[in-house]
Amino acid sequence: MNNKIAPSWNKFTDKDVTPEQVFLDRRRILKQLGFVGAGSLLSSTANAGALDFLFGEKEQAAFARSALQHTKNTQYDALYTGTLTPEDKVISHNNFYEFGTAKTDPKRNAQEFKVNPWELVIDGEVDNPIKLDYDQLFKIAPLEERIYNFRCVEAWSMVIPWLGITLADLIKAAKPNSRAKYVAFETLYDPKQMPGQASRFMGGGIDYPYVEGLRIDEAMHPLTFVAVGLYGKTLPPQNGAPIRLVVPWKYGFKSIKSITRIRLVEKQPPTTWNILASNEYGFYANVNPEVDHPRWSQASERRIGEGGILSAKRIPTQMFNGYADEVASLYKGMDLRRNY
Repeated sequence: MNNKIAPSWNKFTDKDVTPEQVFLDRRRILKQLGFVGAGSLLSSTANAGALDFLFGEKEQAAFARSALQHTKNTQYDALYTGTLTPEDKVISHNNFYEFGTAKTDPKRNAQEFKVNPWELVIDGEVDNPIKLDYDQLFKIAPLEERIYNFRCVEAWSMVIPWLGITLADLIKAAKPNSRAKYVAFETLYDPKQMPGQASRFMGGGIDYPYVEGLRIDEAMHPLTFVAVGLYGKTLPPQNGAPIRLVVPWKYGFKSIKSITRIRLVEKQPPTTWNILASNEYGFYANVNPEVDHPRWSQASERRIGEGGILSAKRIPTQMFNGYADEVASLYKGMDLRRNY
Protein backbone atom coordinates (compact mmCIF):
# COMPACT_ATOMS: atom_id res chain seq x y z
CA MET A 1 0.00 0.00 0.00
CA ASN A 2 1.37 3.43 -0.92
CA ASN A 3 1.90 6.18 1.62
CA LYS A 4 -0.48 9.11 1.23
CA ILE A 5 -0.90 12.54 2.74
CA ALA A 6 -2.90 12.36 5.97
CA PRO A 7 -6.12 14.37 6.26
CA SER A 8 -6.54 16.99 9.01
CA TRP A 9 -8.34 14.63 11.41
CA ASN A 10 -5.58 12.03 11.27
CA LYS A 11 -3.27 13.12 14.08
CA PHE A 12 -1.35 9.84 14.28
CA THR A 13 1.04 7.75 12.24
CA ASP A 14 1.69 4.03 12.25
CA LYS A 15 4.38 4.42 14.91
CA ASP A 16 1.79 5.93 17.28
CA VAL A 17 -0.57 2.97 17.04
CA THR A 18 -0.98 1.00 20.23
CA PRO A 19 0.38 -2.51 19.49
CA GLU A 20 -2.46 -4.92 18.83
CA GLN A 21 -1.39 -7.26 21.61
CA VAL A 22 -1.33 -4.37 24.05
CA PHE A 23 -4.75 -3.13 22.88
CA LEU A 24 -6.44 -6.49 23.31
CA ASP A 25 -4.53 -7.38 26.49
CA ARG A 26 -4.87 -4.01 28.20
CA ARG A 27 -6.65 -5.27 31.31
CA ARG A 28 -3.75 -7.48 32.33
CA ILE A 29 -1.36 -4.59 31.76
CA LEU A 30 -3.46 -2.21 33.85
CA LYS A 31 -3.59 -4.75 36.66
CA GLN A 32 0.18 -5.11 36.62
CA LEU A 33 0.44 -1.33 36.81
CA GLY A 34 -1.83 -1.26 39.84
CA PHE A 35 -3.88 1.32 37.98
CA VAL A 36 -6.88 2.81 39.75
CA GLY A 37 -9.64 3.74 37.37
CA ALA A 38 -13.31 3.75 36.67
CA GLY A 39 -15.16 0.84 37.59
CA SER A 40 -18.36 -0.73 37.89
CA LEU A 41 -21.05 -0.03 40.40
CA LEU A 42 -20.46 -3.54 41.72
CA SER A 43 -17.48 -2.40 43.76
CA SER A 44 -17.20 0.11 46.58
CA THR A 45 -13.65 0.92 45.54
CA ALA A 46 -12.54 3.14 42.66
CA ASN A 47 -10.29 0.44 41.23
CA ALA A 48 -11.52 -0.55 37.79
CA GLY A 49 -9.50 -3.77 37.96
CA ALA A 50 -10.54 -4.73 41.47
CA LEU A 51 -12.17 -7.96 40.29
CA ASP A 52 -9.29 -9.01 38.04
CA PHE A 53 -7.49 -10.99 40.73
CA LEU A 54 -10.45 -13.38 40.96
CA PHE A 55 -9.98 -14.56 37.40
CA GLY A 56 -7.21 -16.38 35.62
CA GLU A 57 -5.49 -15.46 32.38
CA LYS A 58 -5.99 -18.80 30.65
CA GLU A 59 -5.75 -18.54 26.89
CA GLN A 60 -8.85 -19.24 24.87
CA ALA A 61 -9.26 -20.25 21.24
CA ALA A 62 -9.18 -17.27 18.91
CA PHE A 63 -12.43 -16.20 17.31
CA ALA A 64 -12.27 -16.70 13.55
CA ARG A 65 -11.82 -13.33 11.86
CA SER A 66 -11.62 -12.41 8.21
CA ALA A 67 -9.42 -9.90 6.44
CA LEU A 68 -11.39 -7.00 4.98
CA GLN A 69 -10.74 -5.31 1.68
CA HIS A 70 -10.64 -1.56 2.03
CA THR A 71 -10.45 1.18 -0.57
CA LYS A 72 -9.74 4.87 -0.39
CA ASN A 73 -12.69 7.04 0.57
CA THR A 74 -12.60 10.00 -1.80
CA GLN A 75 -13.62 12.33 1.02
CA TYR A 76 -10.17 11.89 2.56
CA ASP A 77 -6.59 11.83 1.37
CA ALA A 78 -5.15 8.87 3.20
CA LEU A 79 -5.66 5.49 4.79
CA TYR A 80 -3.71 3.94 7.59
CA THR A 81 -0.57 2.28 6.22
CA GLY A 82 1.16 0.82 9.28
CA THR A 83 2.30 -2.68 10.03
CA LEU A 84 -0.11 -4.68 12.15
CA THR A 85 0.75 -6.83 15.15
CA PRO A 86 0.64 -10.58 14.26
CA GLU A 87 -2.69 -12.07 15.15
CA ASP A 88 -1.13 -14.95 17.08
CA LYS A 89 0.00 -12.46 19.76
CA VAL A 90 -3.48 -11.16 20.46
CA ILE A 91 -4.97 -11.62 23.93
CA SER A 92 -8.24 -9.91 24.66
CA HIS A 93 -9.55 -8.24 27.81
CA ASN A 94 -12.56 -5.94 27.48
CA ASN A 95 -15.43 -4.15 29.10
CA PHE A 96 -18.48 -5.72 27.48
CA TYR A 97 -20.86 -6.56 30.30
CA GLU A 98 -23.17 -8.53 28.03
CA PHE A 99 -20.52 -11.24 28.33
CA GLY A 100 -19.73 -10.66 32.00
CA THR A 101 -18.13 -8.02 34.19
CA ALA A 102 -14.74 -9.67 34.72
CA LYS A 103 -12.15 -8.38 32.31
CA THR A 104 -11.47 -11.88 30.96
CA ASP A 105 -15.17 -12.75 30.58
CA PRO A 106 -15.86 -11.21 27.15
CA LYS A 107 -13.23 -13.24 25.33
CA ARG A 108 -14.05 -16.43 27.20
CA ASN A 109 -17.83 -16.10 26.84
CA ALA A 110 -18.02 -14.66 23.32
CA GLN A 111 -16.11 -17.26 21.32
CA GLU A 112 -19.30 -18.89 20.04
CA PHE A 113 -21.08 -15.58 19.47
CA LYS A 114 -22.80 -15.67 16.07
CA VAL A 115 -22.51 -12.51 14.00
CA ASN A 116 -23.99 -13.98 10.84
CA PRO A 117 -26.92 -13.83 10.31
CA TRP A 118 -27.24 -10.26 11.60
CA GLU A 119 -29.78 -7.51 11.06
CA LEU A 120 -29.26 -3.78 11.57
CA VAL A 121 -32.43 -1.67 11.41
CA ILE A 122 -32.32 2.07 10.76
CA ASP A 123 -35.73 3.66 11.36
CA GLY A 124 -37.66 6.31 13.26
CA GLU A 125 -37.79 9.80 11.81
CA VAL A 126 -36.63 8.73 8.37
CA ASP A 127 -38.25 8.60 4.95
CA ASN A 128 -36.52 5.38 3.94
CA PRO A 129 -36.32 2.86 6.81
CA ILE A 130 -33.78 0.19 5.97
CA LYS A 131 -32.65 -3.23 7.16
CA LEU A 132 -29.13 -4.44 6.52
CA ASP A 133 -27.98 -8.03 6.75
CA TYR A 134 -24.44 -9.09 7.63
CA ASP A 135 -23.03 -8.82 4.11
CA GLN A 136 -24.67 -5.44 3.50
CA LEU A 137 -22.92 -3.94 6.55
CA PHE A 138 -19.71 -4.01 4.54
CA LYS A 139 -21.18 -2.54 1.35
CA ILE A 140 -22.84 0.76 2.29
CA ALA A 141 -19.68 2.64 1.30
CA PRO A 142 -16.03 1.80 0.62
CA LEU A 143 -14.30 0.75 3.83
CA GLU A 144 -11.46 2.92 5.09
CA GLU A 145 -9.00 2.51 7.89
CA ARG A 146 -8.55 5.39 10.32
CA ILE A 147 -6.15 5.87 13.20
CA TYR A 148 -8.02 7.35 16.17
CA ASN A 149 -7.06 8.14 19.72
CA PHE A 150 -9.26 6.17 22.13
CA ARG A 151 -9.77 7.61 25.63
CA CYS A 152 -11.46 5.55 28.34
CA VAL A 153 -13.30 7.19 31.22
CA GLU A 154 -10.97 5.10 33.40
CA ALA A 155 -8.16 7.53 32.41
CA TRP A 156 -6.12 5.35 30.06
CA SER A 157 -5.81 5.81 26.34
CA MET A 158 -4.64 4.12 23.15
CA VAL A 159 -4.18 4.78 19.44
CA ILE A 160 -6.21 2.33 17.38
CA PRO A 161 -6.66 1.64 13.65
CA TRP A 162 -10.38 1.10 13.02
CA LEU A 163 -11.88 -0.10 9.75
CA GLY A 164 -15.32 1.09 8.69
CA ILE A 165 -17.36 3.97 7.29
CA THR A 166 -18.80 7.23 8.59
CA LEU A 167 -22.04 7.03 10.52
CA ALA A 168 -23.29 9.74 8.18
CA ASP A 169 -23.13 7.25 5.31
CA LEU A 170 -25.55 4.97 7.13
CA ILE A 171 -27.90 7.70 8.24
CA LYS A 172 -28.09 9.32 4.81
CA ALA A 173 -29.15 6.01 3.30
CA ALA A 174 -32.26 6.13 5.51
CA LYS A 175 -33.08 9.73 4.53
CA PRO A 176 -33.72 11.43 7.90
CA ASN A 177 -36.54 13.98 8.01
CA SER A 178 -36.67 17.40 9.70
CA ARG A 179 -37.92 15.92 13.00
CA ALA A 180 -34.72 13.89 13.48
CA LYS A 181 -32.88 15.71 16.28
CA TYR A 182 -31.11 12.77 17.95
CA VAL A 183 -29.85 9.30 17.04
CA ALA A 184 -30.52 6.40 19.42
CA PHE A 185 -28.51 3.16 19.33
CA GLU A 186 -29.28 -0.28 20.70
CA THR A 187 -27.10 -3.34 21.25
CA LEU A 188 -28.26 -6.85 20.42
CA TYR A 189 -30.49 -8.38 23.10
CA ASP A 190 -29.89 -12.14 23.14
CA PRO A 191 -29.56 -13.62 26.65
CA LYS A 192 -28.89 -17.07 25.19
CA GLN A 193 -25.71 -15.80 23.55
CA MET A 194 -24.91 -13.05 26.03
CA PRO A 195 -24.80 -14.49 29.57
CA GLY A 196 -24.51 -11.05 31.15
CA GLN A 197 -27.98 -10.25 29.88
CA ALA A 198 -29.36 -13.42 31.44
CA SER A 199 -28.04 -12.66 34.93
CA ARG A 200 -28.42 -9.30 36.64
CA PHE A 201 -25.36 -10.06 38.81
CA MET A 202 -23.18 -11.24 35.92
CA GLY A 203 -24.29 -8.31 33.77
CA GLY A 204 -23.46 -5.58 36.27
CA GLY A 205 -27.03 -4.67 37.18
CA ILE A 206 -27.71 -3.13 33.78
CA ASP A 207 -31.22 -3.12 32.38
CA TYR A 208 -30.52 -4.53 28.90
CA PRO A 209 -30.39 -3.98 26.01
CA TYR A 210 -27.54 -1.46 26.21
CA VAL A 211 -28.54 1.88 24.70
CA GLU A 212 -26.69 5.03 23.66
CA GLY A 213 -27.37 8.27 21.82
CA LEU A 214 -25.96 11.27 19.97
CA ARG A 215 -27.31 14.58 18.78
CA ILE A 216 -27.92 14.54 15.04
CA ASP A 217 -25.08 17.01 14.37
CA GLU A 218 -22.68 14.81 16.37
CA ALA A 219 -23.85 11.75 14.47
CA MET A 220 -23.40 13.40 11.09
CA HIS A 221 -19.94 14.76 11.89
CA PRO A 222 -17.28 13.28 9.55
CA LEU A 223 -15.24 11.99 12.50
CA THR A 224 -18.10 9.82 13.78
CA PHE A 225 -17.39 6.29 12.60
CA VAL A 226 -19.06 2.91 12.55
CA ALA A 227 -16.39 0.23 12.67
CA VAL A 228 -16.68 -3.25 11.21
CA GLY A 229 -13.01 -4.08 11.60
CA LEU A 230 -9.89 -3.67 13.66
CA TYR A 231 -6.28 -4.06 12.54
CA GLY A 232 -7.39 -4.90 9.01
CA LYS A 233 -9.74 -7.72 9.99
CA THR A 234 -13.35 -8.08 11.09
CA LEU A 235 -14.04 -7.14 14.68
CA PRO A 236 -13.72 -9.90 17.27
CA PRO A 237 -16.96 -10.34 19.26
CA GLN A 238 -15.48 -8.90 22.45
CA ASN A 239 -14.80 -5.67 20.57
CA GLY A 240 -18.34 -5.31 19.28
CA ALA A 241 -18.70 -7.52 16.21
CA PRO A 242 -20.05 -7.15 13.68
CA ILE A 243 -20.58 -3.37 13.91
CA ARG A 244 -19.92 -0.77 16.59
CA LEU A 245 -19.81 2.98 17.03
CA VAL A 246 -16.56 4.95 17.39
CA VAL A 247 -16.76 8.60 18.49
CA PRO A 248 -13.13 9.62 19.09
CA TRP A 249 -13.73 12.84 21.04
CA LYS A 250 -15.93 11.08 23.62
CA TYR A 251 -15.17 8.59 26.38
CA GLY A 252 -15.12 4.99 25.22
CA PHE A 253 -18.38 3.89 26.87
CA LYS A 254 -20.20 6.09 24.35
CA SER A 255 -19.03 3.85 21.50
CA ILE A 256 -21.75 1.20 21.73
CA LYS A 257 -20.97 -2.32 20.49
CA SER A 258 -22.83 -4.98 18.47
CA ILE A 259 -25.48 -2.58 17.20
CA THR A 260 -28.82 -3.92 15.97
CA ARG A 261 -30.84 -0.71 15.80
CA ILE A 262 -30.22 2.93 14.93
CA ARG A 263 -33.34 5.04 15.46
CA LEU A 264 -33.67 8.71 14.65
CA VAL A 265 -35.83 10.52 17.21
CA GLU A 266 -37.08 13.98 18.20
CA LYS A 267 -36.10 13.91 21.89
CA GLN A 268 -32.87 13.07 23.69
CA PRO A 269 -32.78 9.28 24.11
CA PRO A 270 -31.84 7.46 27.33
CA THR A 271 -28.30 6.08 27.63
CA THR A 272 -27.31 3.08 29.73
CA TRP A 273 -24.57 4.48 31.98
CA ASN A 274 -26.45 7.74 32.48
CA ILE A 275 -29.45 5.71 33.65
CA LEU A 276 -27.28 3.66 35.99
CA ALA A 277 -25.26 6.55 37.48
CA SER A 278 -26.27 9.97 36.16
CA ASN A 279 -23.90 11.80 38.52
CA GLU A 280 -20.93 9.96 37.00
CA TYR A 281 -21.80 9.47 33.32
CA GLY A 282 -23.49 12.25 31.38
CA PHE A 283 -25.24 12.09 28.03
CA TYR A 284 -22.47 13.91 26.18
CA ALA A 285 -19.44 12.03 27.57
CA ASN A 286 -17.05 14.51 25.93
CA VAL A 287 -13.43 14.08 26.97
CA ASN A 288 -12.79 17.08 29.23
CA PRO A 289 -9.71 17.24 31.49
CA GLU A 290 -11.35 20.02 33.50
CA VAL A 291 -14.30 17.89 34.59
CA ASP A 292 -13.28 15.10 36.93
CA HIS A 293 -15.17 11.92 37.49
CA PRO A 294 -16.60 12.07 41.03
CA ARG A 295 -14.04 9.46 42.12
CA TRP A 296 -10.89 10.35 40.14
CA SER A 297 -9.20 13.01 38.04
CA GLN A 298 -9.53 13.23 34.28
CA ALA A 299 -6.64 15.71 33.94
CA SER A 300 -4.17 13.09 32.73
CA GLU A 301 -4.12 9.63 31.22
CA ARG A 302 -1.82 6.67 30.78
CA ARG A 303 -1.11 5.98 27.12
CA ILE A 304 -0.99 2.18 27.07
CA GLY A 305 2.15 0.90 25.35
CA GLU A 306 4.24 4.07 25.72
CA GLY A 307 7.53 3.87 27.63
CA GLY A 308 7.28 0.10 28.13
CA ILE A 309 4.54 -2.06 29.60
CA LEU A 310 5.28 -1.16 33.22
CA SER A 311 5.93 2.53 32.65
CA ALA A 312 4.23 4.94 35.05
CA LYS A 313 4.33 7.72 32.46
CA ARG A 314 1.21 9.85 32.24
CA ILE A 315 0.33 12.46 29.65
CA PRO A 316 -2.03 15.43 29.91
CA THR A 317 -5.52 14.74 28.64
CA GLN A 318 -6.50 17.01 25.76
CA MET A 319 -9.85 18.70 25.44
CA PHE A 320 -12.14 16.65 23.21
CA ASN A 321 -9.40 14.01 23.18
CA GLY A 322 -7.28 16.13 20.86
CA TYR A 323 -10.04 16.84 18.31
CA ALA A 324 -11.06 20.29 19.57
CA ASP A 325 -10.33 22.00 16.26
CA GLU A 326 -12.77 19.67 14.53
CA VAL A 327 -15.62 19.41 17.07
CA ALA A 328 -15.56 22.30 19.57
CA SER A 329 -17.97 24.29 17.41
CA LEU A 330 -20.65 21.65 18.06
CA TYR A 331 -20.82 22.83 21.68
CA LYS A 332 -20.49 26.58 21.30
CA GLY A 333 -22.28 28.34 24.15
CA MET A 334 -22.82 25.14 26.16
CA ASP A 335 -21.75 24.75 29.77
CA LEU A 336 -19.53 21.68 29.43
CA ARG A 337 -19.34 21.22 33.20
CA ARG A 338 -23.08 20.87 33.44
CA ASN A 339 -23.36 18.99 30.15
CA TYR A 340 -20.66 16.45 30.92
